[in-house]
Amino acid sequence: MKRTCEPELMEDKTQVLAYAQADFSEPNDRFIKSLKTFIGAGGFEGYALDLGCGPGDISCRFAMAYPSAHIDALDGSAAMLDYAESTIPSDLKTRVRFIRGKLQTVSLPRSRYELIFSNSLLHHLPEPQALWHFIKRYATNGTRVAIMDLFRPQSVQQAKDIVEIYAASEPEILQRDFYHSLLAALTLEEIEEQLHEAGLKFDVARISDRHVFISGAIIFK
Repeated sequence: MKRTCEPELMEDKTQVLAYAQADFSEPNDRFIKSLKTFIGAGGFEGYALDLGCGPGDISCRFAMAYPSAHIDALDGSAAMLDYAESTIPSDLKTRVRFIRGKLQTVSLPRSRYELIFSNSLLHHLPEPQALWHFIKRYATNGTRVAIMDLFRPQSVQQAKDIVEIYAASEPEILQRDFYHSLLAALTLEEIEEQLHEAGLKFDVARISDRHVFISGAIIFK
């Protein structure tokens, strides 16, 4: 099945509210657990970058898990960031900074980050290679990178079945967006090809029936 791109940004307030209030606890827990395993027992202190932070749940979960971390959280949607700013716990506001911008044009307040992570951004990008170039731009030697995203099912029917299994009780608008996201996602083989093209030696692992986890460290020669 060929990839069918979807809109890059969620700007409609009804769409944003449905997404922000949906129950993503299971995949978000999976991402944080995978991220903690990747980081290891030594923990993390320093500056992290969350790409495509959406309503800010992952950014806040990470900040709570690592009290010495500071997070710059980037998203292109003003509506998403308005929601994130309105719901962030007050004790995290000094360590989590929300920034509006797109990968192609944004200039971040720091030139380098020790950790860069992202959940569910890759499938939104019409040109996914933009993500890997952006990561290299803001990485230093040894920067750790962790990306989780959907991977594309083998057929339209399989995509519909996944929506039915995991989103049957969600609003229709969310079911529609989930279905379109599955069609816009990349295959594991396509991700591996992109990483090879970008010169990144990351691990690509299927971690559920719909999620892929991409991880590794930036090594500049």
